[in-house]
Amino acid sequence: MSEQKLVMVVDDDPDLVEAVSMKLESKNYRVNKAYDGEEAIEKVKAETPDLMILDVMMPRKNGWVVCDEIKKDDAFKKVVVVMLTAVGDAVRSTSYTHHDGKTTLADDYIPKPIDMEQLMEIVDDHLGM
Repeated sequence: MSEQKLVMVVDDDPDLVEAVSMKLESKNYRVNKAYDGEEAIEKVKAETPDLMILDVMMPRKNGWVVCDEIKKDDAFKKVVVVMLTAVGDAVRSTSYTHHDGKTTLADDYIPKPIDMEQLMEIVDDHLGM
């Protein structure tokens, strides 16, 4: 059996973090959780995940900023980043733009509300499970 892959789930919605974490754990992934961008950066530095599921709209530091910081750091640029984007529907009412999404270094995207099976396929595809 290969070593368990570590997936970090970052979202300011504790219910979503818990639901995604439980699904990942049921598929034999190790999970690390963070509830805002600052906490995510601290935890990445403490234990580098193989993949990060990262919400866009969060307090303290948004997902685009977190993604760019990770991807521009040689120590973490191999971390696969999957962005959770509810931005599409609310883009006119937020400070986020499609431009942000196109210029980010994220590896993949999944819209909210999350299709859990689709998310697991994305995770499995990127981690070779």
